[in-house]
Amino acid sequence: MARDAIKLAIIGGGSSYTPELVEGVLNRLDVLPVKQIHFVDIEAGFDKLEIIAALAKRMINKAEADIEVIADFDRRAAIEGADFVMTQFRVGGLAARASDEKIPLKYDVIGQETTGPGGFAKALRTIPVILDICRDIEELSPDAWMLNFTNPAGLVTEAVNKYTKVKSIGLCNVPVSMQMMIAEMMECQPKELQLEFAGLNHLVWVHRAWLKGQDITQQVLTKVGDGANFSMKNIWEEPWDPTFLNALGAIPCPYHRYFYQTDAMLAEEKQSAEQQGTRAEQVMQTEAELFKLYQQPQLDHKPQQLEERGGAYYSDASLNLVDAIYNNRNSLHVVNVTNNGAIHHLADDAVIECTAVIGSWGAKPLAVGRLSSKISGLLQQVKAYEQLAIEAAVHGSYDDALMALSNNPLVPDIGRAKSILDEILEHNAPYLPQFKLDLS
Repeated sequence: MARDAIKLAIIGGGSSYTPELVEGVLNRLDVLPVKQIHFVDIEAGFDKLEIIAALAKRMINKAEADIEVIADFDRRAAIEGADFVMTQFRVGGLAARASDEKIPLKYDVIGQETTGPGGFAKALRTIPVILDICRDIEELSPDAWMLNFTNPAGLVTEAVNKYTKVKSIGLCNVPVSMQMMIAEMMECQPKELQLEFAGLNHLVWVHRAWLKGQDITQQVLTKVGDGANFSMKNIWEEPWDPTFLNALGAIPCPYHRYFYQTDAMLAEEKQSAEQQGTRAEQVMQTEAELFKLYQQPQLDHKPQQLEERGGAYYSDASLNLVDAIYNNRNSLHVVNVTNNGAIHHLADDAVIECTAVIGSWGAKPLAVGRLSSKISGLLQQVKAYEQLAIEAAVHGSYDDALMALSNNPLVPDIGRAKSILDEILEHNAPYLPQFKLDLS
């Protein structure tokens, strides 16, 4: 990799999150000499891409940085010569997300974009596209790193690792957000904390937390049980039961509410969908407001309203990872990476989310060994679902798809699994050419 210039290819450049990424680049120019950012999107996203590119140029000009911005639909040109390919796209847009949330709710099942049937539908649409992108990377920039922020990040990363030769690491803003929230409740700086993360994407636990060498795990559990803020913008903050948290003995991530507090989360989703629309429909309004802001010619910075999208700390998660690879930091980051024995309950080729050492050679997960049986059952069941979902997405297998949903803890019986699957396949047919089915 050239030491005097970095080219970033951003697949999904028209995302409303992109200004945060640009801000992160500008904040790190002393350690990351980015010289070109190539934003790519699909033609249907032309207007958003044009608005993002204009805002990015204003931000760069304000910082007096020497960075070329390119924005077009030529994915191969963006990938060619790129040092890092960053993926942050949504196949089908927010309209597809809305259906992902609505279809399960019809059957009294959690409707959420990354967990349960909603995340499953998104994986079916996304994995074939990400593998197609990887074929371009293999041909045009085999030495590039692909950093995947596209959800469901764990499934996408595992599909890439199993079916391509691309150097890939998946990442998510949830662990960073958890560290920030724990630092807030402990009244300390985030860097003073040491947190042992291990699990799966959107199913990760902090097994131990330390502050200045002292184990504070129980203190954090007590504070969370007492109502301390511990959720994301996009997740209803259902209060945690203190007795349950003490019995669990590990700090759950905000997404665990869907698995541990399913009835309350489902009730809130149904009420919210009826009164305000699904989360996707609410985000559509937030995003429309954001793009109105982005169009203002005087705007030359990331607006505060972007945090309402639920993607806080996105640039920290992604660009700290770029820094660690480019500058061979050998530093600790929480990423989605191949297990390779780090968690004894899972296969070596399974992708997990955990603390890992990151350098120019890639990511090496820190071993956590055998986890408590209080955690391992749910972990293994969700991983079984994930692996079946990947096979269904890659091969268009109805049988694997049905078994994936039947193994998902949020789907209570095979009757509903089959009904939801058939509706997902019918509704998403334009995005699922790998499935050749007559559902009539």
